[in-house]
Amino acid sequence: MHVVAIVALDGVVPFDLSIPCEVFERVRLPGGASGYQVRVCGVTPEVQAGSFQLKTRYGLRELARADTIMLPGIADISAPVPPRLVSAVRAAAARGARIASICSGAFVLASTGLLDGLRATTHWLAAEELARRHPAIQVDPNVLYVDNGQFLTSAGAAAGLDLCLHLVRRDHGSAVAADAARLAVMPLERDGGQSQFITHVPPSPEGSSLEPVLRWMEDHLHKPLTLPSLARRAAMSERTLSRRFREQTGTTPLQWLLRARVRRAQHLLETTGQSVEAVAAKVGFGSATTFREHFQRFVATSPLAYRRAFRSGGAGAPPRKLNAGGRSAPAPRDAPRRTRAAS
Repeated sequence: MHVVAIVALDGVVPFDLSIPCEVFERVRLPGGASGYQVRVCGVTPEVQAGSFQLKTRYGLRELARADTIMLPGIADISAPVPPRLVSAVRAAAARGARIASICSGAFVLASTGLLDGLRATTHWLAAEELARRHPAIQVDPNVLYVDNGQFLTSAGAAAGLDLCLHLVRRDHGSAVAADAARLAVMPLERDGGQSQFITHVPPSPEGSSLEPVLRWMEDHLHKPLTLPSLARRAAMSERTLSRRFREQTGTTPLQWLLRARVRRAQHLLETTGQSVEAVAAKVGFGSATTFREHFQRFVATSPLAYRRAFRSGGAGAPPRKLNAGGRSAPAPRDAPRRTRAAS
């Protein structure tokens, strides 16, 4: 069983703490088995969490047994990080544990030195301060999360959901991650390279949500969708639709559509024995060649290699240390895996 340890320290942001609890505790593998064992680990038995106090069942010793360690955001980024926590996280990293931060939790992770020389992100409001305090870190304020293999960071709280779902997909594949997303009432999974929404000009409140057209696109991926047809569906001009897409998803309608088709293809490759040609047709690519090109671009591997990686082993097999492309995750201090910027 993959053990996820979520660290609680004084000043922890309760919402950030709850995100990995809710996502990982609800993951179910084919057959109904739990995908993770979740443990909230307090630096002290009682933790101050804003308007209330937490009593934790586990302490920092549990980090020595965890496969993944989550560092939620903290309310005061100037507060000193307890040396005991720094030592425990560094020891876990040395034995190969995966460590991820949510929002201002990046400051906790940065204090360990494990992010030095790597690319990382945090909430856009705190990005400049993170870069100032830790000049050895390549701070990118324009993405939702960054995956360096063993060490991951995410932006604001909503991006913590994206990061957790990304980890589920890395461990168990996109079909299991899609189920977890539905349980989290987050049906439209976002890519790590997408920009933090807050950095864009807010859309006008009246009729601004793209959710209906995004859902319609998800239901019609197999059809030839064009910008003019999408604009008619959304009752907008092509220019307005493109602007709304950039504001709300951080990418263009075409790029969003391509990502959605590739995600659907991942699901089919994992759960069916259909040929690559059949999968390409079902998700709306005009040819298998075009499908392979876009799949390689977004997933960094071929459809057949992805199928071999994610269809091997049963539900009871231990989680695979794979990146989003279906390949083995890089060694802890290897060059960071680039998270694609939105195009």
